[in-house]
Amino acid sequence: MRVGDVMSAPARALPLEASLYEAARVMRDEGIGDVLVTFSGRLCGMVTDRDIVVRAVADSRDALRTPLGEVCTADLVTVRAEDDTEEAARLMGERAIRRLPVVDELHRPVGIVSIGDLAAVDGDGTPPLSAISKAPPNL
Repeated sequence: MRVGDVMSAPARALPLEASLYEAARVMRDEGIGDVLVTFSGRLCGMVTDRDIVVRAVADSRDALRTPLGEVCTADLVTVRAEDDTEEAARLMGERAIRRLPVVDELHRPVGIVSIGDLAAVDGDGTPPLSAISKAPPNL
């Protein structure tokens, strides 16, 4: 099965200079836990609800004045919609991550594939996602 068959799309993205406040409101209003961060329309990072708490709130940063670029994760692993879901699961396990941005050929975000998306396609009786869940946290 292909990533594009199971990913959540479209991906919600904000520009690098958007504030943490803007990202938090998007997450709340849309019931999501992450926002992709872009520069000139291309993916350059991701910020999660956990990032906001650990990298911003815990450091007493001003959510209205702190741009996403100061707290987002920039070292991202990405997949393409045409990639195999087994490859996405392998990458998640290797990097101890639970979400992978899905990008097009120009590195523009088109979706997100999560551990939950992959769990829904596990039908062969083996637990390939258990390795992801047991992986040490990525701090």
